[in-house]
Amino acid sequence: MNGHDGADGRTANRRRFLAGTGAAGMASLAGCSAALDLLSGDEDSGGDDEPGLIGSGREGRDAPGGTPMSEMPDLSGTLTLYSGRGEPLVGELISYIVDTYDDFEIEPRYNSSTDLVNQIRQEGEASPADVFFSVNAGALGLLADENLAATLPDDVAGKVDSVYRDDDDQWVGTSGRARTIPYNTNQFSESDIPDDIFAFPDADQFQDSMGWAPSYGSFQAFVTAMRILNGEDEARSWLEGMIDQGVEPYSDEFTVARRIADGELGAGFTNHYYIQRVVDNRDDPPIATAFTEGDAGTIFNVAGAAVVSATDQSDLAANFIRHLLSAEAQEYFAVRTFEYPLIAEVEPVGELPTIDKLNPPELDLTRLSEIGPTLDLMREAGIDV
Repeated sequence: MNGHDGADGRTANRRRFLAGTGAAGMASLAGCSAALDLLSGDEDSGGDDEPGLIGSGREGRDAPGGTPMSEMPDLSGTLTLYSGRGEPLVGELISYIVDTYDDFEIEPRYNSSTDLVNQIRQEGEASPADVFFSVNAGALGLLADENLAATLPDDVAGKVDSVYRDDDDQWVGTSGRARTIPYNTNQFSESDIPDDIFAFPDADQFQDSMGWAPSYGSFQAFVTAMRILNGEDEARSWLEGMIDQGVEPYSDEFTVARRIADGELGAGFTNHYYIQRVVDNRDDPPIATAFTEGDAGTIFNVAGAAVVSATDQSDLAANFIRHLLSAEAQEYFAVRTFEYPLIAEVEPVGELPTIDKLNPPELDLTRLSEIGPTLDLMREAGIDV
């Protein structure tokens, strides 16, 4: 292991890491099949035929704010990490944290977030897991509901706005993703995009020109939010209205974003970072991001982490989660995975509103795990999922 002694070594390591996250370059990112993990709300791991891309960030970006790892408690010992976030996305960050300390090791076990919650449940008090790192709030909520998550220290959970952590501080968000309306700027202007998700089925300008990915966990989480917020009848009517609009189904949301940039679609429904991945890997593509206001169309979901209650290393586990909220980690999520950082001192990449400017609806994010009724509803509307 390449450890570094003291704060000076960690500061030098930090400079190299931040320089690396902002450098040009790409790596493969495997997509996720919703059949593997219906709670995902993101596509971090699995095996879709169409890979995504990890971003290279924005050149000339200022150094991030927030607390650097050099000002955080040292990590030592061996930590077992159950990660529902795929290794292609977070492996580089985990390796960086390990390399920052001479006497620290991480034993990661990668799987879908849902499968890992089930595994921790089955293992009970014998679980070797110290930290659960989830792709979505729903799986974190399941862990907490099973009394399998410990309470985080106030100075860890308190780094994130209360909206993006458990009411009892049993888990905390580490990065986020917003639902958006990507659109082709050669076909539409921003003023052409409704700010009400329920306006789309009746908007004549979108007839036969929109795309979605109904089998994707992110889309299903969006429909789940609509069903919870507006009721099954309105959600069903919206789905049927979009079908009548001629919305085109795709296997994944990255493809939807690329087809919009190609001009094959005028607009669609995706998570925000798929647009940024297209922008990062093309020369000035004609694609931009629009948001609806205060409805399911702008739902904001989070990846996050929890200390597993069975651990006998609760301090180490909490301090590792603290490191996921460090300036370096939050910058990594911004420039490499194109997610929203969850500390105010680090801004997202791209022409996006900062997190405090978004207007998502009030919704307990853990309820996005209520996917079964949503799948039934989508099938009733005639959607193959």
